[in-house]
Amino acid sequence: MTTALEKQFGKPEQAEITAAIAAAEKKTSAEIVPVIAEASGRYDRAEDVAGVWLGLILLAITWALYPPIEMAEGSWAAGHPVQQLVAFLLVTLIGFLIGASLASQFNGLRRLFTPADQMADEVWLKARAMFFDQRVHHTAGATGVMIYVSLFEHRAVIIADQKILDQLGQDRLNVLCNEMTAGFRTAGIIPSMKSTIEKLGEELGKVLPRETDDVNELSDALILLS
Repeated sequence: MTTALEKQFGKPEQAEITAAIAAAEKKTSAEIVPVIAEASGRYDRAEDVAGVWLGLILLAITWALYPPIEMAEGSWAAGHPVQQLVAFLLVTLIGFLIGASLASQFNGLRRLFTPADQMADEVWLKARAMFFDQRVHHTAGATGVMIYVSLFEHRAVIIADQKILDQLGQDRLNVLCNEMTAGFRTAGIIPSMKSTIEKLGEELGKVLPRETDDVNELSDALILLS
């Protein structure tokens, strides 16, 4: 079954990335691995927060619209507001369930209630996990580099093995990553990723040129994480 991510980045887009990596790796001994993830974290708490907010909003509206309880004639004690209390509880519960459900279905709403620092941490942790899971860290020459893009968080990172860090440095990789994400807003994800792959090929080719006996240790295919 084709996933939503595979529909968004179909075979033509995947082929473009594969071709860009193959061309870049002809210039360098580095292994470039591209990853596009639908999301890097679950963010359940954001759904709960959205539910609480909607529940409170509906509670306030109900409280403002609910008719006041009148005291019985000749009495200075108000009746028990059981109906009012039940109405408030039901409205709050319904609001919570609706808010949590909406946040689970709409990324923009869930992202609104998720702290930016948390999303940044989740993306970095997931990228590091993929770096090891895909064996980018286990190339013979310690020359693996991963371009990791996470769609839900609207964030990306470029992480590399030690030999590349020694030559380019993480600061330079961060600059390339920022240029790439800026391009997402104008040119689109695939063209910007291709451009970054080409830049990596050029820059790594100068410091880690491809050897005649170089072996392609990792697949050039775009990895999609649903």
